[in-house]
Amino acid sequence: MTIYLDNAATTPLRPEALDAMLPFLRGDYANPSSSHSAGQKVRRALDDARERTAAALGARPSEIVFTGSGSEADCLAIFGMLAASGTARGHFITSAIEHHAVLHAAGELRARGHRVTILPVDRDGFVSEAALDAALNERAGATLVSIMHANNEIGTIEPIAKLAAVARARGALFHTDAVQTVGHIPIDVKELDVDALTLSAHKFEGPKGVGALFVRNGVRVTPLVFGGGQEGGRRSGTENVAGIVGLSVALELAVRESSPPHNGLPRTTALRDQLIDGALASIPGSTLNGARRERLPNSASLRFEGVDGQTVVLGLDLAEFATSTGSACTSGSLEPSHVLSAIGLTAPEARGTVRFSLGRTTTTADVARLHMVLPGMIERLRTLTDALVIGGGATSRAE
Repeated sequence: MTIYLDNAATTPLRPEALDAMLPFLRGDYANPSSSHSAGQKVRRALDDARERTAAALGARPSEIVFTGSGSEADCLAIFGMLAASGTARGHFITSAIEHHAVLHAAGELRARGHRVTILPVDRDGFVSEAALDAALNERAGATLVSIMHANNEIGTIEPIAKLAAVARARGALFHTDAVQTVGHIPIDVKELDVDALTLSAHKFEGPKGVGALFVRNGVRVTPLVFGGGQEGGRRSGTENVAGIVGLSVALELAVRESSPPHNGLPRTTALRDQLIDGALASIPGSTLNGARRERLPNSASLRFEGVDGQTVVLGLDLAEFATSTGSACTSGSLEPSHVLSAIGLTAPEARGTVRFSLGRTTTTADVARLHMVLPGMIERLRTLTDALVIGGGATSRAE
């Protein structure tokens, strides 16, 4: 059986979420906007899901907007908040390591005449408060800052509360893409003090095709989709009730199980450290990408000198491990990861990276089995690479 270590890309749908969804895929199929009793029954389920989702984030139900994905929620926040400011030429500030949903939105904003600032990050992937403050000094109309809570490739957790405070002091709005953190570490939107926050159900064992955007009460968002005025007029279209119910159940369970007495968070963190420490100790020329401590509890991005990461992923797949080189959204690209380039890695270093991301069902035995397979695989790949290089008349890697 394959050991699945690609949970940052997506997670399995947990049985409790599926069970909660099934009634709305079978008998309770009415439109929640209908006034008859069947519709109102579905409306109550939708309202209950909104309350569950809000409670998991420390938010109010009126602050939750359900969307079709995390990417849609990002775009609704970015385009919607800037459009609602009433300024034709706003200033958008983000970081060099954002998900493409944000970076491609930034490119579109630039094409529309907005000012866009891309902040650099340090070797561990952190955004500097000083750099953000300097960018905020260069005002150009309404300003929106969007910095991800944790990076999907290297796992570094950004100091969002501190960055949001810098933005607030300068009168700017602040959005965070928390797709990788919601359901994995404690989240309280009041403590983070953000104006908007994105999440996606399939990252915490909910269904694909449903996400949500927290929008702080009082913050205006111009909709991207017009129609029947659902979601408080912020996202029209008949709601995906089954998906939303599944999202809320999966999120509630993820939050509960990461806290005492279940203590899922320290358990996953210990497994992550076991994976990292074992690999670094047993594989010469291996290095951890990103921060050592301020990182997602389930994420380990490792680079291996002298090998191609995609080749390692394929080899591990044959050995019944599911891993990746980075974001699933750029899988198959021949270009080095923009995240790894932003933290200063050379193209060969970036291409030698493999991402391991653990899940709720990952065990100590799974990690131990990886440690039995991975060192030998890396050694064989290096030997093969050296032989190919020498055969081509060039200097070997080892020399």
